[in-house]
Amino acid sequence: MELIELNAKPRVTTGKGAARQLRAKQAIPAIVYGEKKEPTMLALDTIEFDKIIRNHGSMGLFFNLKISGADAQKIVMLKDMHMDTFGQSYLHVDLQEIDMDKKITVSVQVEVIGKSIGVKEGGLLQIIRRELDVVCKPMDTPDTIQVDITDLEIGDAVHVNDIDLGENIHIPHDVNFTVITIVPPSTDAKERGEEDDEPDEKAPAAPAPKKAAEA
Repeated sequence: MELIELNAKPRVTTGKGAARQLRAKQAIPAIVYGEKKEPTMLALDTIEFDKIIRNHGSMGLFFNLKISGADAQKIVMLKDMHMDTFGQSYLHVDLQEIDMDKKITVSVQVEVIGKSIGVKEGGLLQIIRRELDVVCKPMDTPDTIQVDITDLEIGDAVHVNDIDLGENIHIPHDVNFTVITIVPPSTDAKERGEEDDEPDEKAPAAPAPKKAAEA
């Protein structure tokens, strides 16, 4: 778990008009939810927040939140991030205050390690689940869930029960679903490969021109 510094300012005004005014000033409307606490409305600096997302992604982010004018800092996690239709502008950010001694549920990215035997033989890697929910204390949250596929052959798969993150981290699931699999190459790919292996047929040589009959 990495704690990222994040600055915020308190805000009082709400509604679409106030949110548009904030965004026009390069600020993002945000809110912090806490257990048995009133939500806190904030404004984040767009440039600062965008830099964090570009450097760290948007999954499993934890912040040391410093609110202007407040004495104490809050430990929060990114709960949700709302973007515009084109995915270019931040509309709203939801933060969740967390207790470092209590377990939380957080999504973590799946990271594939190695190159499988099956892929080397022409198989195709399919990542069915690119992220998984884990339940653990904040300090135990992994940056990624690493899955080594080196020994996988064509037809092999990694299921959720195959992933061991230790006794402090649990992946909640009811069904032993597939996370990664190596599938045979497609029929089209096979046909293209077979065509490439066939020798080129040479066109028959053109017949030699006939000599004009001598008079």
